[in-house]
Amino acid sequence: MDGQRFTAGSRPAGVNDLTGVIIDAALDIHRRLGPGLLESVYSAVLAHELRKRGLGVEVEVPVPVEWESVRLDVGYRADLIVESTVIVELKSVEQIARVHKKQLLTYLRLADKRVGLLINFGTVLLKDGVHRVVNKLEE
Repeated sequence: MDGQRFTAGSRPAGVNDLTGVIIDAALDIHRRLGPGLLESVYSAVLAHELRKRGLGVEVEVPVPVEWESVRLDVGYRADLIVESTVIVELKSVEQIARVHKKQLLTYLRLADKRVGLLINFGTVLLKDGVHRVVNKLEE
């Protein structure tokens, strides 16, 4: 699967389209590389594939904690942020634990983002390893 390409004038219409493109790229990577590689490998390949598809991708983005108007870099890092909108956390483990979803939700809250994807490349079928996490921001 080659995947849809975007240009400056043709971006995904919304967050659902954007997460669809990210998942499509992850499925393609998992199909070709399979499970069992290091998380860092999947991160580098997914970032490359998403950029190839015309999307903006930041890698290992610091997620600071704000305390009393001071931004503190305490070591949190989002694996990928795509189009400044979706945080993507990658794992390569046998099974996702609750703590992994909580980690992504924490990043979403601290970064003031609404939607994240938790993608576990360690599963035999990647569709079983994709989890969408939504931060219910107060409006």
